Amino acid sequence: MPQTTVSILIETSHAGERLDRFLNKEIADLSRSRIKALIETGCTVIDGKTIEDPNFRVKPGSLLSLTVPLPVQDRPLPQKIPLEICFEDEHLIVINKPAGMVVHPAAGNLESTLVNALLYHCGDSLSGIGGVKRPGIVHRIDKDTSGLIVAAKTEIAHHGMSEQFAAHTIERRYDAIAWGVPSPLSGTISGAIGRSPRNRKKMAIVSNGGKHAVTHYKVIKSYRMLASHISCTLETGRTHQIRVHMTSLGNSLIGDKMYGRGNKSSSSEPLSPEIKAFARQALHATVLGFNHPVTGENLHFEAPLPLDFVSLQRALEP
Repeated sequence: MPQTTVSILIETSHAGERLDRFLNKEIADLSRSRIKALIETGCTVIDGKTIEDPNFRVKPGSLLSLTVPLPVQDRPLPQKIPLEICFEDEHLIVINKPAGMVVHPAAGNLESTLVNALLYHCGDSLSGIGGVKRPGIVHRIDKDTSGLIVAAKTEIAHHGMSEQFAAHTIERRYDAIAWGVPSPLSGTISGAIGRSPRNRKKMAIVSNGGKHAVTHYKVIKSYRMLASHISCTLETGRTHQIRVHMTSLGNSLIGDKMYGRGNKSSSSEPLSPEIKAFARQALHATVLGFNHPVTGENLHFEAPLPLDFVSLQRALEP
């Protein structure tokens, strides 16, 4: 990721000063709000320890390092990237996104995103729809989640799709493979999701300040007590919703290093090389349904499980 690092030795005169105020004095070309955001996203290291609290009191003699990501280009560039197109007309395009593709450019992923590919495929018609940084985007799925995503090609389509997402009338069903077997085998998880107070890079079920989130789940198949294939239907669509909600049940997704154990099972049962090598969270956006924002036609799409997902299922079989 393009970035610059500033190193500062804290002097005696600054003893006990708040971290955000100290940096605001030392680095004149960054606003206080920008400095606070950098601290909260883990960009500040003092004596080898990451500090994410702007209220942290600095100590003389400590060595501080602040990593500042370089600005992201405002206008993403078109790139010729193959797309698996499930539907397209003059207003909409539905893509089966592969795992590993980021939806829109951001720090750390400035190119080879879905937006870059859409700008090349759709040409000038997409430019500016929904904003210059995320043209056409009305919803997202995580980089390492595969499956269906819809983008708008006109302002009227963008407005209509945004309204349906806001009203939670979009049909969205995901396939997941999680560690263990949830109890009960089907149910509803309800818990507001917001930034984790312990780690600002993660989402969590929170008691204050979160957004209402509801996931309906059903176990499709269990692989002994080691893992289970689960269907998850979203009533709402929050950042990392399924990953957070399933983890709250004690059934984090296989391969999810942020919210779970990644590829490490709590079972004493030995894991096959295929399971150990699974390189992403086992989550696939299988079903997407909505009313066409211009014609009113009810559209329904299903994306088959990708090969890595199917291989993982086979590896879990007895």
